[in-house]
Amino acid sequence: MLGKVFKAYDIRATYPDPLNEPMAWQIGYGCGVFLLGDAAAAGESTPMMKQVVVGHDMRTHSPKLRDALCKGITDSHASVIDVGMVDTPFVYFAINHLDCAGGVQVTASHNPPQYNGMKVSKRKAKPVGESTGLGEVRKHAAMVEANAKGKGRGRVEKRDLWDAYREHVLSFCKAQGKKIKVVIDASNGMAGTMVPKVFGKGGANVKGLQIVELYFDNSKGVFVHEPNPLVAANLKDLQAKVLSEKADFGICFDGDADRLMVVDEQGKIVGCDHLTAWLAAWFLKTHKGSTIVYDLRSSKAVEEDVNKAGGRPLRSRVGHVFMKANMAEHHAVFGGELSGHFYFAGNFNADSGAIALSVLLSAWVECGCKPMSKLIAPIARYKQSGEINFEVEDKDGALARLKEAFGSGPGAKVDELDGVTIDCFAKEGWWCNVRKSNTEPLLRLNLEARDEKTLQKMLHKIAPMLGKQVAH
Repeated sequence: MLGKVFKAYDIRATYPDPLNEPMAWQIGYGCGVFLLGDAAAAGESTPMMKQVVVGHDMRTHSPKLRDALCKGITDSHASVIDVGMVDTPFVYFAINHLDCAGGVQVTASHNPPQYNGMKVSKRKAKPVGESTGLGEVRKHAAMVEANAKGKGRGRVEKRDLWDAYREHVLSFCKAQGKKIKVVIDASNGMAGTMVPKVFGKGGANVKGLQIVELYFDNSKGVFVHEPNPLVAANLKDLQAKVLSEKADFGICFDGDADRLMVVDEQGKIVGCDHLTAWLAAWFLKTHKGSTIVYDLRSSKAVEEDVNKAGGRPLRSRVGHVFMKANMAEHHAVFGGELSGHFYFAGNFNADSGAIALSVLLSAWVECGCKPMSKLIAPIARYKQSGEINFEVEDKDGALARLKEAFGSGPGAKVDELDGVTIDCFAKEGWWCNVRKSNTEPLLRLNLEARDEKTLQKMLHKIAPMLGKQVAH
C-alpha cells in the first residue's frame, strides 16, 4: 500500500484510502529514522538534530494524520516540534530557525479536499524526493513492526513561531509608506491564515498597504475553486475583483501557499517566467553579477534580460529539488519556475509564497508604482504556446522523431537537460521543450517564437508528432 502514496517528490493520495492514520504512523517512523540518520551522517550531533519540525494545513483530516505522523516519529526515537497549522514555507523556515534535523508538512498542496499528503525536508530544509531520501523513508516505513508503537523515547513539543516568521518575511518587504491596493485570493487555503498573521488584517503590518481579501476562510477544509492558480479558470474571480476594486494587481496563492500567480491591473494573467525576469533585474541592482536560476521552460526573455542586467542566467531542470540544488551550488540570489515557485538566497534557497509577495510589493514600489501591465509588457515580447499535453504510448519514440526532424538543421541546438529542448531561435525564431510526464503516458510541450505566425507554423508541424492533444 505504501507504494500507492509515495510519489517522485512527496507523499500524496486520497484519504482515508489509501492514505490513513496507520500509514501516517509508518511514514512518521520512516521519516524519523531517515532524518536522524541523515543528520548523524553529516556529523550533526547537537540536541536539535534529534528534533523534527511538523506542521499541517487546513484540511479536515490533516490534524489526525499529523497526530499519527508525530507518534511514528517519536516511536523512532526522534522528537517533534509541532508548529501547528501553517503554510509549507513556514516549516522550511522553522527547520532553519531552530536548526533541526528536518521537517514534515502534512498537506496535499493544490489537490482537491479528499487528498492529503506530506512534504519532507531534511537539514537546512533541503527537499527530500525519490532520489534524495524518499526511497529510504519508504523502506524504513515498510520495515517497521506494529509492536514498535509506544516504545520510542521521543517527545512532542508545541511551539508558536509566528512572531519570528513574520519578522523574517517582512524583512524582505521594502514597501512601507507607499499606497498599494492588492487583491489576494487565498484559495480557501493556508494563505488565509498566513497573510493576516504576517501582513496584518487588511495589510495593517505594512504601512500604506491595503489588502482586499478573497476566499480567506479555511475553517471548513473545502475550496470555492480548485486551489491551483496555474489553471486560468481558477483566477476568474480574482480578475473580476481586481477590476471592480481598481486594485494595483492581484495575487492568487495555491493551497499550501508555497507558490503564487499574479494578475495585472487590467486583470490579465502575468506569466511566472516574465515575473522571474522582472524580479531578477530588481535583485541584480543590489546583487551585481549574481546568478539567477530559472526553469528551462521559461521565455528567452529571461536569459536575455538577466544578461542585460549583468547577471548570470542558469537554466534548471523543472522541480524544487533541482532548483534548490542549483541555487545552493551556484550561490544564486533568486530563482523562479513557471509553476509559481520563487526561490530566495535569503530564505535558505527555499521557495516561499509569503516572501514572493513581500518582494513583489518592494519591486513594484521601487519601480515607481507604474502599472504592472507596463512593467511586464517589455518582457512579454515573444509569443508562447503555454504548456500543451499530448497523449502517446511511445514517449521515447516521439522524442526521437522530434530530434530527427528538427535537431539537425543549420543553427539548431539540442540538449536533454530535462526532456528534449530544440533551440532554433537564432536562425528561425523559435524553440521548444518537450518533457515526459513521470506518472502518465503524456508529453508536455512548451513552444516560443518571435512572432505569432512562426508560433502557429511550428505548432502545426510539431503537434502531430507528439500524439493526441489532451485538455490540461
